[in-house]
Amino acid sequence: MKFLVFTLMLITTSCASGLQTRNIVLITLDGVRWQEVFSGADKAILNNKSFVENEEATQERFWVNSPERRREKLMPFFWGTIAKEGQLYGNYRIGSTVRLTNTEWFSYPGYNEILVGYADPAINSNDKVWNKNVTVLEFLNKQKQYRNKVAAFCSWDVFPYIINSQRSGIPVSAGDDGALGRRLTDREELLNELISEMPKPFNSVRWDAFTFHLAMEYIQKETPRVIYISFDATDDYAHQGKYDRYLTAANVQDGFMQKLWEWFQSSPFYRNKTTLMVTTDHGRGEGDKWTSHGSSVADADRVWLAVMGPDTPAGGEMRDHPAVFSNQFAASISAFLGIEYNSCLLYTSPSPRDATLSRMPSSA
Repeated sequence: MKFLVFTLMLITTSCASGLQTRNIVLITLDGVRWQEVFSGADKAILNNKSFVENEEATQERFWVNSPERRREKLMPFFWGTIAKEGQLYGNYRIGSTVRLTNTEWFSYPGYNEILVGYADPAINSNDKVWNKNVTVLEFLNKQKQYRNKVAAFCSWDVFPYIINSQRSGIPVSAGDDGALGRRLTDREELLNELISEMPKPFNSVRWDAFTFHLAMEYIQKETPRVIYISFDATDDYAHQGKYDRYLTAANVQDGFMQKLWEWFQSSPFYRNKTTLMVTTDHGRGEGDKWTSHGSSVADADRVWLAVMGPDTPAGGEMRDHPAVFSNQFAASISAFLGIEYNSCLLYTSPSPRDATLSRMPSSA
């Protein structure tokens, strides 16, 4: 049975018999703006020498006059495959909106909303606090058919707390962590060695390449059915005001997604049985404010979503579509697998902003 992922009131376990999705992959690209996703490099920022170290090389790599061509240069897999075979939400210029419902507009509250299905006002920092909320990952890991078939690979070292690996029992590789499992492949052993020997690019974040290759090794070895991968370099370079590196990081993350999807197509276990969802935890400002986000930054609650898989009809960019909110994603993930996830259905519209709860951290 085909359905539009965000018509949540129509997604119930009664339609499970017609679903073809057996596996689901959620990928988040930290702090990637909707402007770059749908229009490619931003000319005003690209021409600002304070944000671009090598203007000529960056212009050559990422700039053409057409926004359609620019976005294809930046994210060729996103536009060459997902846009043609799936659905894209969040191009505000054509009447498609995706917004956060939390009032913080930074990482921990954003990831909680994505994974749990509602905004928690008590989560108002990026501190390493064990999440009291049950994520959809933990919920699925408790289902008989998905028990011990859920795994997460994340560049940011706060994710074990967000997913609450201590309580949930979900294997999470993040930050300084290496490969998961006892029987490590030679490649995993090498990756562990490199992680311990190479300086981290940012205080609490490892290289996205480590996250990707650790995930790939685990997937090929263990064939998990629910996979979460979170990349982070885009947000870190944005906070540093390095627009050229921010663009390069987004382009590299797009390449990781392509390699993963192409491998899925070579695997009978995953081919034609896997749904891919891609989104971000928060937006960013415009103009000189592009480096920042949080409740004080206008429109930093604007995010986006891409979905592709056997139960998602090809639709490309959604135009003049009813508003979508990040608190709907968790229930949609579970619905693709034919399981009703009730907690998300309690929250289907933004809660009123409460400025007294907003607190913007120095990063993430």
